[in-house]
Amino acid sequence: MNKIYQIYQVSDSTGETLDRIFLAVKAQFSNFISKTIHHSFTRTKNQIDSIISKSKKENNVIILYTIVDNNLAQYMETEAKKNNIPCFEVLGSLISDFSKLLKQKASRIPSGQHILDDDYYKRIEAVQFTITHDDGKIISDLNNSDVVLVGISRTSKTPTSIYLANRGYKVANIPIIPNKNIPSELINSSKKTCIIGLVCDATRLSDVRRNRVQSMHEDRPGDYTNKEKILTELESSKKLFKKYNWPTIDVTRKSVEETAASIIKILDILNSK
Repeated sequence: MNKIYQIYQVSDSTGETLDRIFLAVKAQFSNFISKTIHHSFTRTKNQIDSIISKSKKENNVIILYTIVDNNLAQYMETEAKKNNIPCFEVLGSLISDFSKLLKQKASRIPSGQHILDDDYYKRIEAVQFTITHDDGKIISDLNNSDVVLVGISRTSKTPTSIYLANRGYKVANIPIIPNKNIPSELINSSKKTCIIGLVCDATRLSDVRRNRVQSMHEDRPGDYTNKEKILTELESSKKLFKKYNWPTIDVTRKSVEETAASIIKILDILNSK
């Protein structure tokens, strides 16, 4: 039976960064079974003492931490070593290396990435814009979008839009509906705004649609999940994308994050011209 590791994620902030880094590490090991225990906003020695005390009572504990205060980070390292608990600092060496390279001291302020600055409010504005422009709700101001995503039903338009919005991009998404023309506003805005088409494998799309209908108890036409009908929809959408020379991304084997990364790459190329 494989070991179950207890992963103590200790952060002086929300722990979001640490969680993402651990998921990236975990993905590299197929037989790595773990249970994650989060300890956010850890900013005192008493909190660390409590964490160490709890970890001593369990088996197969690994501590991962991001603590920007040098003294507190050293205390965590010392206490873990004292009790023979594997302990890994995630950002410390990187911050130190950048400090040397930039020839300036790091602020060492917890939650520094969550400061309410212009970038933060830009992301909030992007999220609000994207939500109000989801599924073609508003099409009168598409020129204000950083990117418009177009595709037939269930090609990951909405989740990809929301992910990009959290990165600060204003996104509108418009569905392609069978036997219905796309909005003229979309064609008119294509000269100023980046429009990207999303496609997917028909078999995969049929499965996704079927699961959606069953789980959400949606009232859909009978051919909504029909593979042959979906193939027709896809071919029609591809012709549309080709007609207007819109970049196309196949999302079949891509996560939302990977699709978003491809979109950002396209935007960077267009903005560099």
